Amino acid sequence: MFRNVLITDSNKGHVEEMVRMLREIPVVRQARFNLLHVVPEQVGESFAEHSQKAAGLAAETVARLGLSPNEVNTIIRQGDTKQTVLKVADELNSDLIVIGSRGLSRLQAILSNSTSQYVFQLSTRPMLLVRDDLYVRHINRVLVTVDGTGVGDDALKLACELVREIPGGSLIGVHVSRQDITPSRGGKNPADEALSKAVQRARSYGVELKTLHRTGDIGRNVCAAAEEAKADLVVIASQDRRPVVARGLVDIDRLLGSSVSDFIRVHAPAPVLLVREPERS
Repeated sequence: MFRNVLITDSNKGHVEEMVRMLREIPVVRQARFNLLHVVPEQVGESFAEHSQKAAGLAAETVARLGLSPNEVNTIIRQGDTKQTVLKVADELNSDLIVIGSRGLSRLQAILSNSTSQYVFQLSTRPMLLVRDDLYVRHINRVLVTVDGTGVGDDALKLACELVREIPGGSLIGVHVSRQDITPSRGGKNPADEALSKAVQRARSYGVELKTLHRTGDIGRNVCAAAEEAKADLVVIASQDRRPVVARGLVDIDRLLGSSVSDFIRVHAPAPVLLVREPERS
């Protein structure tokens, strides 16, 4: 589960509420929390003054989170926010980045220099994206995408580890087929097989998985399923399709919002926990 959580402090939005909800889950409460506040590069020689102000803002954030100063590692850095978040996450070897998002889609995110979209695009670490326009609820109903891939199994495992720590928590798995597929001779189609395997896997973690199968556009159907299930958290898997030599380059298709995970990031009715395929050495 999560051992080292990086919280990006924007002093606005619902990130703080989300962290408080996460800390209600015993296994998450044991994690080390790191609060990052970035001072813009433009402050120049007045960094000391801005740094002192940032320290005060960070202290206020820690208090609102209900944490004592010795329970959180406060980090103040100067630089470009997007690059700094990625750099600090690597330095800390964070296994979760919690970040606010305005929910901008496609070209809007590029033109507005969106930090969350940039980090979403380039980081291979799990990310919890909390949109500013969402009402953050206590985590009880979790929806996870089921796709039968290795990173999809990682997402299911993480969702199970969360739900089994929540009294009365429930887990819904949704598989979306792009088109109807004729069942095999055994009477099961690939979707049935993927969901059946997911149910068995969830049981091995001590969690009962309810299943949904939809056909059509994946992003739209996942968001509709989350709305139908009244999900408080959506856990999705996103395979990293960039070759190693291009990890530092922006994938324009994703930045323009053509990926499934990007659509869900913008349109899901709940915060989105994105599980990425880990780096391969």
